[in-house]
Amino acid sequence: MKQNYMFQLEFKVRDYECDLQGIVNNANYQHFYEHTRHEFLLANDISFAQLHDEGVELVVARATMAFKTPLHSRESFLSVLNMRQEGMRYIFDQKIFRLPDMVLCNSARFDSVATIHGKLGTLPLLDDFVKRMTEKQNDEKV
Repeated sequence: MKQNYMFQLEFKVRDYECDLQGIVNNANYQHFYEHTRHEFLLANDISFAQLHDEGVELVVARATMAFKTPLHSRESFLSVLNMRQEGMRYIFDQKIFRLPDMVLCNSARFDSVATIHGKLGTLPLLDDFVKRMTEKQNDEKV
């Protein structure tokens, strides 16, 4: 069963990302996911740096992860995401699959919120973006 993702990014595990057990340390999954989110937004002309310069901070409010199959040094993997909105929260549903066999290694959900000049709010730019991306994804499923 193939799922349609809004964005995907390929990585390769580096030796220093592994612990003594020879598997990727759990904390590194957050780094992989964060890099994927940043690249996804940059690929769609949304820059964290520019938002920051405008007084907008998009921050993680909650993160949950489920570890399924460990990754090892030098293994390649695919980090994928979908984004949606629930009220004031921007939700990133993300997964990591080992390549080339596409075995699920990790799944995660990141709830992000925006502060605008220090006050919680929504961003019309992101609201419109999420709506367009969701519509595009739904059109591709048909």
